[in-house]
Order: sequence, then structure tokens, then C-alpha cells
Amino acid sequence: MPEAKQSDSNQTPQNNAADVRSPLVTDMGTTTIAENVVAKLTGIAAREVPGVFGMGNAARRAFDTLTDRIPGSQTNVSGGVSVEKGEKQTAIDLTIVVEYGTSIVDVAEAIRRNVVRAVEQGTGLQVVEVNIDVTDVHLPEEDDTEDKPAKDSPELN
Repeated sequence: MPEAKQSDSNQTPQNNAADVRSPLVTDMGTTTIAENVVAKLTGIAAREVPGVFGMGNAARRAFDTLTDRIPGSQTNVSGGVSVEKGEKQTAIDLTIVVEYGTSIVDVAEAIRRNVVRAVEQGTGLQVVEVNIDVTDVHLPEEDDTEDKPAKDSPELN
């Protein structure tokens, strides 16, 4: 009996990239899109969602803060984004920090909607999944501590 079940599962149609129609592959030629294009569109779309404080892990955010202070440097919108892309489909992984007081579930769903819309409309690729890793919650008082000296540190006059 287990053999019959095994053969049945082998006959189940899988969502194969070859079965997906794409405006990128036509009789007149093929359009290829680099992974960094998908990553940039994803980063921009995710940052548009209310409740997203930042993207990437702590090291990535610290590096971005430093590079933002360099005159003429460009903002890295694809930080915290990882993309796996084929000819017709893409899968996206995001690492985010949310604002305290927001619903992580609501923020994650809004990110998925926005990312899928932006990437599919912008590239023609089918987004098969958007995985979101929430690594931190930004607290409002964290902003205040960056600007003020510590109580024990001497003040310069």
C-alpha cells in the first residue's frame, strides 16, 4: 500500500517554473532581470509600510547609518533583503525591525502585499513567497538615548 501512495504523490502536479507564463519570455526574446533589481524594489516597498522601523540585522543597520553620513553616498534600500530568482519566478526573504506598538502580523501582511505588488508589476516575475524575519522591536526611548550623553560621562564645556 505505501507504494501506491508514493506513486500517487509523484503524479500530483507541482508548481513548476516551466508551467508559469511570463511576459519576460516571449517568441521575440527573453528579458532577464538582475537579483539586485528585485532586492531594491522589495526594499523600497517594505519601507513604505507603516510600522517598519528598519531593515536588516543590527550590523547592517549600523553600517547603513555610517554610510548615510558620507556626503554623496546613496542609501542602501536593499539591506535586509535576500532574493532567489529564476527566469520567471522569485522568492524573497526580508529581515526587519518593527516599531513598538504595531501589530507584527499586520505589518508582515502589509509588507507581503506591497512587495508582491511592486515586484510583480515592476518586473513581471511571479513572487512565489515572501518570508519575513522580525529581529527586533524599536522602542521610542531608544531615539532619546542616542542624542543625550550618559549620566556618568563627563560633559564637555
